Amino acid sequence: MAESRRVYSTADGDLRKRAAAGDRRPTAPPVPSDGIVRVARETSGRRGKTVTVVRGLPPRDLVSVAGDLKRQCGTGGAAKDGVVEIQGDHRTKVVARLEAQGYRVKLAGG
Repeated sequence: MAESRRVYSTADGDLRKRAAAGDRRPTAPPVPSDGIVRVARETSGRRGKTVTVVRGLPPRDLVSVAGDLKRQCGTGGAAKDGVVEIQGDHRTKVVARLEAQGYRVKLAGG
């Protein structure tokens, strides 16, 4: 009994699977709340697929802006965890659209 540890939780499920997988969930760096919307291109953790990521939007505007950007770019996407993800590299379209809506926008990343 010296080697007892929790292996199942009703909230988290089977903890052995997480430990075996190394719990490699990608975490985004925190975004400063300075009123600037940051637009970046990401591929990590997405099996090589390119995604345009928008961070720093006010939470009340998140869903409506995501829908507008998806229509503008003609592609799919999602609004989750305070981030808007648009499938594909649409940084120029996204920046132009957000600036037209009155947001202060910066291109982030490389």
